Amino acid sequence: MIEKQSINEYYRQRIPEEVKPAYVELGAFNVFRKDDVGPDKAPVKYARREFFKIALIHGNCLFHYADKTIEINGSTLVFSNPDTPYTFEPIKEEAGGYFCIFRESFYSEYLRNSLKELPMYRIAGSPVYALDNVSTEQVNVIFEKMIREVAGEYQFKYDLIRNYITEIIHTALKLEPSGQLYAHTDASKRITAVFMELLERQFPIEKPGDQFKMKSPADFARQLSVHVNHLNRAVKQTTGKTTSTVIYERLTSEAKALLKHTDWNVAEIGFSLGFDDPTHFNHFFRKQTNSTPMSFRN
Repeated sequence: MIEKQSINEYYRQRIPEEVKPAYVELGAFNVFRKDDVGPDKAPVKYARREFFKIALIHGNCLFHYADKTIEINGSTLVFSNPDTPYTFEPIKEEAGGYFCIFRESFYSEYLRNSLKELPMYRIAGSPVYALDNVSTEQVNVIFEKMIREVAGEYQFKYDLIRNYITEIIHTALKLEPSGQLYAHTDASKRITAVFMELLERQFPIEKPGDQFKMKSPADFARQLSVHVNHLNRAVKQTTGKTTSTVIYERLTSEAKALLKHTDWNVAEIGFSLGFDDPTHFNHFFRKQTNSTPMSFRN
C-alpha cells in the first residue's frame, strides 16, 4: 500500500540516535550528511511523505516516482514533494551527499506563491537536475552552511536557511530552459491550469477505499462553473489534447503506479480509480496500454 510517512516517523526510521544530539533539532526543518545517517534500517517503501525533500546525490541509483523511473549517475539534485510517492533504489554505493527535509509551513510564508508551483515540485514536472562540477561544489558548500546554522545559536538562522534553500532551487532552475517559468497569461491557459490542479488533487490514491470522483469533463466543468464546451476548447487549445484524453492519461498513470507499487488486487485498484465493475477497468486499461492490468503487473 502507498503510505504517507510523517516527518516524525521519518526521523525514527532513518536517523540514528547518535546523530541526533550532534546537530539535529527535530522540527519543521532538518539537514543531514548522508554519511552521518547511514543506510536505511529497513527497505525504503514507495511512499508519500508529509514533507518536502531536497537531496544532493553523489553516485548511481534509480529514482522511482509516480509511475516513472530515472537513473541517477553522478552529482544530482532531486526534489521530492508530498503529493508524489517515491523511493530510491541504489545501484552502487553512494559517495557522500546531503539532504534536507521541511514542512511546507517552514517555507510557505517566504514565497509569494506555493512551493508546488515551482517546476521541480509541480505535478508532472522534472524533479531531477544533473549538476556540473562547479554547481556540485556550490551546492556542497550550501548544505554545509545549513548544517552549521542548524547547530548554531544565531537568532535568525532559519531565515538564513530559507535563503540557502532558495539558492539551491535557483541553482537547479538555471540548468533548465527559462520556458519552464512561463506564466499563464490568457484565459485558456488559466482555466487549463485550474483544471489540471483539480485533477491532481485527487491523486495519489492512498488506500483501496478511496475513490476517484471527478471522472468526466462535465464533472470538472461544474466544479469550475463553466460550460463543458468552454473547458474542452481551453484544454485542447492549451495542451493539444481533449479533456477526456488528459483525464484518461492521468488515470492510466495512477493505475500503473498502483499496479507496480502496491499489493492491491485489480478489483481494488479499479474501484479506487472510479470503476465499479472490474471488467470496465480491464477494458479501459487494455485500451490505453494494449496490455491487461495483470500482464502489466507481472
